[in-house]
Amino acid sequence: MSELTPSCGSGACGCGQSAAVATAGIDENEELAAALVRGGEQLQSSRRAFMTQLATAAGTAAVAASGCSTSVSWEQFTQKHYKELTAEDKRKLIERVEKRARDQYGVEVEVSDPQPTPGVEFAYALNLSYCIGCRRCEYACAQENNTSRDPEMHYIRVLQIEKGTMSLEGSDSYYEGSVPAPDKYYMPVQCHQCDNPPCVRACPVTATWKEKDGVVVIDYDWCIGCRYCEAACPYWARRFNFAEPKLRPSDINPKQSLLSNRIRPMGVVEKCTFCLHRTREGRYPACLEVCPTGSRKFGNLLDPNSEVRKIIDTKRIYVFKEELGTIPRFYYFFD
Repeated sequence: MSELTPSCGSGACGCGQSAAVATAGIDENEELAAALVRGGEQLQSSRRAFMTQLATAAGTAAVAASGCSTSVSWEQFTQKHYKELTAEDKRKLIERVEKRARDQYGVEVEVSDPQPTPGVEFAYALNLSYCIGCRRCEYACAQENNTSRDPEMHYIRVLQIEKGTMSLEGSDSYYEGSVPAPDKYYMPVQCHQCDNPPCVRACPVTATWKEKDGVVVIDYDWCIGCRYCEAACPYWARRFNFAEPKLRPSDINPKQSLLSNRIRPMGVVEKCTFCLHRTREGRYPACLEVCPTGSRKFGNLLDPNSEVRKIIDTKRIYVFKEELGTIPRFYYFFD
């Protein structure tokens, strides 16, 4: 399919096109600008209509272009919402994602789309008595989920806190030196997969939602990068790609899925998904497997015999920011 080729005229893109040549596309560019204004007014109610309208205007403007192009294909630009995709649509999307990895990184990846298991709602429990602040979970998460190495992006933030307090005002997530430090304890924070997620309510285009197993996910093809969800999250769990993520081919985890750890583009929000590409296939999250103290526990909240459910039923549980009513599926506990 053809690539979208908006006109330039500034020469900044390297096309060498003069302003005089670009003048031929003024009417088309005005049409594109008008579509943007109209689309902005429609954004809350119909992102799909906006994108179709904008695509039509961009296609008209492309006639006046000579040499400028972007890497956005027509299929990507008019991508349907994940929930609207047919099996054939998903197959084509997976092919595009795999091809992009080959073209950009020279790596063969395998993208899947595992679905929630009926009767399963995932939950996480973390023992603050045992966590030593080693940050192995943080780096294992980055490796598993193909997060950018430059600029560096991590889903897990480990807080170093003074013993005897639960106040986070004096906590430090940039601590250095040997751990555990005297008179300190450690509290890893990541997405809490809330049952009442404020990030979902904040999204103006329904690019994020809660799945049946409790995992809050993001449609990376539908996200418009407004960052409303990031501002709404009380757990600092969402990350925005300000630049094109950089990964060495040797750093890439080739086992990927559409709604979790596939390589994300610039301009979208991402976050922890409880490693759904692993957990929906009966494996543990990467952060749990690497923990040297056994502080992390994971399982099915609906199974009364699961380890995580027994912890919630019998231990001293701390729900972070419980007063906000987010009803998280991430619990802290003490021995």
